[in-house]
Amino acid sequence: MTQSGQEKDEQNGRIDDDASAVLSADDGGVIDETLEVPQTDVHLSRPFIDELQEGLKEEDGDRVRTLLDEVHAADVADVLEVLPPNRRVKLIELLGDQLAPDVLTEVEGEAQDDLYEHMPNDQIAEAVTELDVDDAVYVIEELEAADRQEVMEALDSDDRAAIEENLSYPEDSAGRLMQRELVALPEFWTVGQTIDFLRSDKDDIPDDFYDVFVVDPSHRPVGTLPVSRLMRTKRPKTIAEIMDADPYLIDVNMDQEEAAYQFTKYHLISSGVVDENGRLVGVITVDDVVDVIEEEAEEDILALAGVGEESGLNENFVEITRSRFVWLTVNLGTAILASTVIGLFDATIEQMVALAVLMPIVASMGGNAGTQTMTVAVRAIATKELSSTNAIRVMMRELMAASLNGLILAILSGAVAYVWFGGATLALIFATAMIVNIFVAGLSGMAVPMLLHKLDIDPAIASSVFVTTITDVVGFFAFLGLAYAILL
Repeated sequence: MTQSGQEKDEQNGRIDDDASAVLSADDGGVIDETLEVPQTDVHLSRPFIDELQEGLKEEDGDRVRTLLDEVHAADVADVLEVLPPNRRVKLIELLGDQLAPDVLTEVEGEAQDDLYEHMPNDQIAEAVTELDVDDAVYVIEELEAADRQEVMEALDSDDRAAIEENLSYPEDSAGRLMQRELVALPEFWTVGQTIDFLRSDKDDIPDDFYDVFVVDPSHRPVGTLPVSRLMRTKRPKTIAEIMDADPYLIDVNMDQEEAAYQFTKYHLISSGVVDENGRLVGVITVDDVVDVIEEEAEEDILALAGVGEESGLNENFVEITRSRFVWLTVNLGTAILASTVIGLFDATIEQMVALAVLMPIVASMGGNAGTQTMTVAVRAIATKELSSTNAIRVMMRELMAASLNGLILAILSGAVAYVWFGGATLALIFATAMIVNIFVAGLSGMAVPMLLHKLDIDPAIASSVFVTTITDVVGFFAFLGLAYAILL
C-alpha cells in the first residue's frame, strides 16, 4: 500500500519537529539551573550507612525502603557488600519485592551468596524475566543446582528456551555474553518503514539498541545501520542504500576475552553474533564488553599477585585462605630453592659478613626489574601487542634497557658498597652481580611469559613465581660465586 503525499509530508514534518526539539537547547534554550548534580557514593557515606543500620536494627521496613528508594541498583549492591552478614540478610528480607532485578547482576562475592540464598526463588524467577538474556544467564549460572532448576521451571517457555540456548554455549563464550533482543530487517525496507516499525508497540523491539541489522532471507547479516544515520536520512531511501555492508561479526563460540579485544581494536559499539551457519543469533553491546574487560583485567592483576578470583574483599575468609594457600605453598618451595643456593656458600658468608648484608640487595633489585618487564610482557600478550612477529625486536629492546639500567645501578651500588665496607674488590663484585642479575631479570621477564603463552598456560598465573625464583637464584649465585672465586 502506498502513502499519499500529504501523509508523507506529515510524517516528514514530525521528524523535523523531533529534530527541532533536539536542537532547541543550542538555539537559545534555557537550562534549569536549579537542578542539583547528584553526589557520588552518598550511599556509602558514614551517615547514610549508620541511618540504614539503625533502621535495620529496629526492623523498620518503611524507613529502610525509603532510604533506598531512589538509590541505583549498582549502589544497592555496594550497600549489600559493605554490610555485615546479619544486617545484609535483614536488608534483603525488608526490601522484599522492592529489590530491583539489576541488583542480582551487580552484587558480588559473599553478598551475592547471601542474596541468592535468602531471596525467594519465585522472586528470582520474576526478576530474571525482566533482565536481558545475557544478564539472566549470569544469574542462573550463579544459583545452586536445586535453586536453578526451580527458577527455570518457574519461567515461561519462551524465556526458559532463550536462557537454555545461551547456556548451551561454552562458558565465557560470546554465546553466553550475547543478548537475543535485537532489530533485524530486510535490506529492501525503506527508512520510513523502518522508523514506523521501530515506533510501533511490538514486544520484540528491544528498549535500547545501537544498530539495526540488515539480513538476507536466510537471516544472515549483510549489513548494519547505525540508528543515528537512520534518523538523519530521508524516508524514501532504502536500507540497502545507506547501510554499512560486510559488517564485523563475532562467532558464537568465540571466547569472550577475544570478543572484547575485537571491540577494542575495531572501536565497535555493538556487533552481531552468528552461529556456525552464519545466521544472526544475537548481539553483543559495548556495555557487556566493558564488564568483560574489567573482569579480565582484575583476573590478571590477581593472578600476577598469586591470588585467585575468590580473593576479593567480599569473599569469606575460608575462600580467601584456600585461593591464596596454593601459591604461597609454591612460593615456599621456590624460596627453599633460593635458600639452597645460599647454603652452598655458607662458609664464604661466615668469613665475610658483608656478603650477608649485600646479597639481599642484589636479589631484590633483580626481582623488581624482572617484575617490571614481566608486567609489560603479560599485558602486551593479553592485548595481542606482543606476538611472534615482533617478539625478537621487543626482547632486544628490553635487554638493552635492562643492560643500561644494570650498568647505572652497578655504578651507584658499587660506590655505596665501597663507602660502606671500604673494599674496592667487594664493590666491584657487588656491581658485577648487579649487572648480571638485572640483565637476567630483563631476559626472564620477557621469556617466561612468552614461553608460558606458547604452552597455552596463562602467563598471568605462573610468570611471577618463575621470574622471582630465577632472579633470586641467579642473584645469589652470581654474587656469592664471584665472592668465593675472587675473595677467598
